[in-house]
Amino acid sequence: MITLPFSANAFHEVAQQLIAITAEVARRGWTPATSSNFSMRLDHQHAVITVSGRDKGQLTEKDFMVVDMNGQPVASEHRPSAETKLHNQLYQHDERIGCVLHTHSHNQTVMSRLCAKRGHIALEGYELLKAFPGHHTHDASVKLAVLGNRQDMDLLSCEVAPHLKKNGLPAYLIEGHGLYAWGQSAADAMRHLEACEFLLGVELEMLRLQAAPSPRS
Repeated sequence: MITLPFSANAFHEVAQQLIAITAEVARRGWTPATSSNFSMRLDHQHAVITVSGRDKGQLTEKDFMVVDMNGQPVASEHRPSAETKLHNQLYQHDERIGCVLHTHSHNQTVMSRLCAKRGHIALEGYELLKAFPGHHTHDASVKLAVLGNRQDMDLLSCEVAPHLKKNGLPAYLIEGHGLYAWGQSAADAMRHLEACEFLLGVELEMLRLQAAPSPRS
């Protein structure tokens, strides 16, 4: 009998939570094709993450694997996504982080391209800013970081690191790619993802309206 370095029951519970989340995210169209990856902390040494290349709307427990905090597979022959390093970076940055959600929605991708040179998207005056920790009023101005896309995950993680130290929003965008959002629990991470998606959609619609010709009087 093989002794696992983690609890099989805990793995089952985490995988079931992630299955529910990924099904909902796929239903909303935020994870086209086989894009995106999702993870939850299993314990201090391990995380459960989606196996690379799977349809996120039809996942079962077989579509999840355990990795250690160096991104190495544990008791699995599956291949984790190269972006596992970005998930682990968050878990190592703050031990309170329990879930990381990475999506590729239309709004996220378009806004990341439009705002890449600026390096951030300013969000201010929105009631929904209260969805993020530390914000208790609409009368606030925050910046959602937009980072350049990289195939080199070591380089990208180095560019992410300074933004994590600023204690800003629990999310960042990657140009032409998508959003990373996280929280202490799966519910927290999903709330942050939903709030970012809504605000990015509003910002994108405002840009469209500003660019549209004025109606004739």
